[in-house]
Amino acid sequence: MFRILFFEPRIAGNSGAAIRLAAVTGAELHLVEPLGFDLEESKLRRAGLDYHDLAVVTVHPDLDAALAALHPSRVLAFTASGDVLYTDVTYQPGDVLMFGPEPTGLPPEVLADSRVTARVRLPMLPGRRSMNLANSASVAVFEAWRQQGFALPD
Repeated sequence: MFRILFFEPRIAGNSGAAIRLAAVTGAELHLVEPLGFDLEESKLRRAGLDYHDLAVVTVHPDLDAALAALHPSRVLAFTASGDVLYTDVTYQPGDVLMFGPEPTGLPPEVLADSRVTARVRLPMLPGRRSMNLANSASVAVFEAWRQQGFALPD
């Protein structure tokens, strides 16, 4: 299945919503420290509802550790400045769908990392800065899963 990677997320509610997303789709959620919240924070718990036990969530001390643990064949960095439209990607099981922190997005040094396979964007109206992190991840995960025929994870 797909792996969602939140690089240094700041808002507990977005990560809680991503826990629900992981639980209902079979995707894995990977969080790269530092986090802008405590994993026991009530907003994280409330946003994740009772899905915490149904999701695979891993916290990594930094991006190098996350990518070493994931052994990804492809890292798709989602950014408002991406040069590939998310619907033009042919997703493969095991892809890492990486998203940056609220409100800044992925920093230039991460986008320039040689392990990033593609910089992917979701369309938005001109003059808009960004979409909500959890919403962006949901759009990407469901498109990737749709392309796989909504196959169930192994």
